[in-house]
Amino acid sequence: MKLTCDPVRAKTLISAFQSVSERVSNAAGTRNVRLVAVSKLKPATDILALHEQANVEHFGENYAQELMEKAEILPRSIKWHFIGGLQSNKCKPLASTISNLYLVSSVDSQKKASQLSLGRSLLPVPADSTSPPSPLNIHIQVNTSGESSKSGVTPGKDTTELCKYVIEECPFLKLVGLMTIGAIARSHMKEGEENEDFIVLREERDRVEKELGLEGLELSMGMSEDFEEAIRQGSGEVRVGSTIFGQRPAKQDFKVLAEVEGEKSS
Repeated sequence: MKLTCDPVRAKTLISAFQSVSERVSNAAGTRNVRLVAVSKLKPATDILALHEQANVEHFGENYAQELMEKAEILPRSIKWHFIGGLQSNKCKPLASTISNLYLVSSVDSQKKASQLSLGRSLLPVPADSTSPPSPLNIHIQVNTSGESSKSGVTPGKDTTELCKYVIEECPFLKLVGLMTIGAIARSHMKEGEENEDFIVLREERDRVEKELGLEGLELSMGMSEDFEEAIRQGSGEVRVGSTIFGQRPAKQDFKVLAEVEGEKSS
């Protein structure tokens, strides 16, 4: 089965991505900031168009089943990010079956961390390889806004203990930073006003590095509405979806393989 994207759609996607990428570069200055294209509830052909025609590598998904389906049919050269709410029973399948799973950003418990590490240890390696699978990159998700509707560990002791657990007890995970999904109201701050969620995450990162003797932990914060401000406050990774792909369909209407215009599904 050959996947193809409508040329007009591909041109629209590439133009939107390049516009966002330019804004990221302008906000970042001399720093390298990773732009993750959030492709949840978007067809595989959208992803393929950006990957093959614009050399986009990093794509983010929110739903485990959707990610596994897309990873099965799309190029292995894609670097997948899982950024959605993580269920413990999905950790092992994700980590053990997707060889190009680059990073899981939503780790918020020891159980999930241990299941991801176990899953990664079971990832098949080439027959001629004598090395175990490489560790899976992860972020610890921190609930910086204190909202009960948000996932994430509480800033302070809980964050430090989970980071320490990953480092000491999860040999197939690599802690690369902290992530937050902040309050919606704070993502619409007026220009010049600082986003409290970004401040809290930055302070958490600094504290964790000091207490655990670490350095170089990245901050993953900022989405379509506020990624430029997040970069100005130190974010090393931003996650942008609707600004690139447009509005998403309802989940019940989504298909990984969307019908090609003018054709009927078989």
